[in-house]
Amino acid sequence: MTDLEILRQSEAICQTLRRDEDGVRREVLTHAGSRWSLGVLHALGVYGVMRHAELARQLSGITQRMLTKTLRALERDGLLLRHDFDEVPPRVEYELTPLGLSLLIRMTPIWTWVIENVEDFRAARRAFDERVHEKPAWQSPRPMPDEPIGEDPRP
Repeated sequence: MTDLEILRQSEAICQTLRRDEDGVRREVLTHAGSRWSLGVLHALGVYGVMRHAELARQLSGITQRMLTKTLRALERDGLLLRHDFDEVPPRVEYELTPLGLSLLIRMTPIWTWVIENVEDFRAARRAFDERVHEKPAWQSPRPMPDEPIGEDPRP
């Protein structure tokens, strides 16, 4: 498939997203763009069944509230299963569903692409950051002209 064919197919997919009445397609796609969702899916894919605290240790920087919110969203969309063992102290475990595993597998080429191009990203950021300190032309002071631009019609 050529790049142009891929772009045409992508446009057809985007059109279906625009017509999505209940927003499910767009909402599920947010998982693919969420570092926490992908982190949870990755941890469960690599390490298997895990508890809340184990996931929190794998996702450096995530708050307990954000982890809980992410787990609920992933469970709601059928990407993971929550097993609540009716025990004291409470024990809850999470595992990927086949649907969650299929999303994780499809994200792997994107991660590979990011890793392969990280130096290009760094170079682009450096160039941008250096340019950001330059003022746009309309903000740069310009010397006043020696002669008036137009003559004052008043005597």
